[in-house]
Order: sequence, then C-alpha cells, then structure tokens
Amino acid sequence: MKKLLDFLYKLEDNKVYYRLSKPSGEFRRCIMVEVAVPGERWEVDFFENNEVEVEVFRSDGILYNDEHADDLIKQLLDTTDPKWTFDNPPPPIVLPEL
Repeated sequence: MKKLLDFLYKLEDNKVYYRLSKPSGEFRRCIMVEVAVPGERWEVDFFENNEVEVEVFRSDGILYNDEHADDLIKQLLDTTDPKWTFDNPPPPIVLPEL
C-alpha cells in the first residue's frame, strides 16, 4: 500500500492526471493507476504482494480526422463482439493511410 500511496503523491505533486480502477479477471488482485500524459497512457498495476507492473502505450503522433472516424469506430465496435475472448482476440484495427 505504501508504494501505491507514494506513487499517487508524486503524481499529485506534479499535477499529473490519473484514475484508479480495480480490474477483473486475472488482474483482480491489484489496483490499477491509469496515467494520462501527452502522447502516452500508462497502466500501473499495484499487486497485493507489493509487485508493481507498468505498461506504457505511446502514440505514433498520427491524427485521424472525421473522414476516418466512421470506419475506425466500426472496427472498434466489431472487436467488442462476444465471440472474442482473451484466448481468441479480435484482429487488430487497420488504420487508414493518410
């Protein structure tokens, strides 16, 4: 718990936006801190055994406009079909050529 609180204090002291959540499934024994910084999103998992895991998602800097929005949203909604599972994931979303 100390690691989690120390991390949250550092984020707050530096005015970094974060959100707390408690995942389900295999990660249900942790508290997740979702951190949003320009061009990146972090998932920092604090487990009950004091282990900490960090996953960083970085933007490629490409911005898509409304011409691409309908197609991207359709692909995203197709990936939420119940037939997709952790062991049988959906195909990756295909980003349009700019």
